[in-house]
Amino acid sequence: MYDLLVRGGTVLDGAGGPARRADVAVSGSRIAAVDVLPDAAAATVIDATGRYVMPGFIDTHVHGDAAVLDADVQLAALRQGVTTFVLGQDGVSYAPASPATLRYVSRYFAPVNGTHPGLDGGPVSVADLLGTYDRETALNTVYLLPHGTIRHGVMSTDRRAPERDELDAMRALVERGLAEGAAGLSTGLEYVPGAYAKADEVAALCAPVGAAGLPYVTHMRGYESLAATAMAEVLQIARAAGVAPHVSHYHGPGDELVALVDGARAEGIDLTFDSYPYLRGSSTLTLVTLPSWLPIADLDATLDALADPGIRGRLEREWDEAPIWHRITLSHVPADEYRWTEGLTLPAAAERAGQHPAEFCCDLLVATRLEAGCVFAQPPTNSEESVRALLRHPAQTTGSDAIYQGGHPHPRGWGAFARMLGRHVRDLGDWTWEQAAVHLSGRAADRFRLRDRGRVEPGRAADLVVLDPDAVTDRATYERPRTPADGVEHVVVNGVPVLSGGDLTEDATHHPPGRALKPA
Repeated sequence: MYDLLVRGGTVLDGAGGPARRADVAVSGSRIAAVDVLPDAAAATVIDATGRYVMPGFIDTHVHGDAAVLDADVQLAALRQGVTTFVLGQDGVSYAPASPATLRYVSRYFAPVNGTHPGLDGGPVSVADLLGTYDRETALNTVYLLPHGTIRHGVMSTDRRAPERDELDAMRALVERGLAEGAAGLSTGLEYVPGAYAKADEVAALCAPVGAAGLPYVTHMRGYESLAATAMAEVLQIARAAGVAPHVSHYHGPGDELVALVDGARAEGIDLTFDSYPYLRGSSTLTLVTLPSWLPIADLDATLDALADPGIRGRLEREWDEAPIWHRITLSHVPADEYRWTEGLTLPAAAERAGQHPAEFCCDLLVATRLEAGCVFAQPPTNSEESVRALLRHPAQTTGSDAIYQGGHPHPRGWGAFARMLGRHVRDLGDWTWEQAAVHLSGRAADRFRLRDRGRVEPGRAADLVVLDPDAVTDRATYERPRTPADGVEHVVVNGVPVLSGGDLTEDATHHPPGRALKPA
């Protein structure tokens, strides 16, 4: 007698093995058997006839550090088969943080991560933060140590190299965070204060990460035309620290990017990356529009600068030389007088306001206290062909890069994984279904040393997805981004059914089974 039986499905094991008809039996939180089990009985039976049974998908890059506690976000993920979020991305999150650092990162990254409802002013350790997730959400969580947060805790927003004692203090925070269950270190080298670090600083902090067999996850110091230079720095850090690098939301000209990855791997560097199937990105309006000569890390000083007519004049001249407005759609505008702009392009919003785009952008940034977010079109060097070339690469994992803030966010949080399955597997054939289970789950489990995830095998954790291969598809669009995906019918997390018939179960809501996972 088992606790749960998924009967009659076609199992895709996550290791790349051939699809096979089998029943999956679960006892407690573990898979007990994967075989044809005609005489098996269970307290709960899921009929998977005509369906694929896959390991729960792992979103290797997602900004759910606060949003994972939101039932609507959990539903958005589960409707795509995602059972695990990898948090702490781009070098900015909530721990380890003093009260001052917690205030800073919560404000600076508000357009990306939002506000965590369970943190009361700090200080916050990695163990504290993991405790806010464990059995508090229907999804599993994995946490990366955020370099920018650590740097702020030791050096505030100083734009300089650390002194020896400061570097030692940062390394001690890394070592403590690893001991408390972090699964690697992340950097955001286009975000502050992480952007102020040089390669030698990052390498010093990556050394204990490499020694622990965990990855260095990086939003590089540039993409598109800057990818080669940025990748050279990634590899410099990897060599110096003896750490395996993982590049976040890799995008740009496909031939060049594939060659960079292949060159690193030929050298013996264990490089992986994540990518998503869209040609638009999303971030803070500050990152997309403001130049580095402004005091970006000092939020109040930046607000003062934006009120200065001289500074505004300089910005307008620079923006006129390289106009970016046509690429920007406003997604998150937390100011009552500007909420109407969400979903509009910046030029369209400026026109309605009767202003020049530069003047309007400055006014909007001030009104939102730099907490506005946007969706933006990437340069034409990132094409559909480039997206497909990257996702077919054997080093690829899938990360949605989802940002859930605002009234008109990027649709990737509601559709990235379903789009991979419906469009890129079923319609275009970029992966076989067996390969899809590897790209969406198995390889990510290996990368973050989640040894009991990513496979449908006896003894593994029972994170399972039952989907209709003919129906799975994304429904979220840029016009209607918060539309859940279709085709994933059942999801099991740690042996507990959390999605049934496309709806959250009672257990998902009242007895959430998601665990804060630690590398093993």
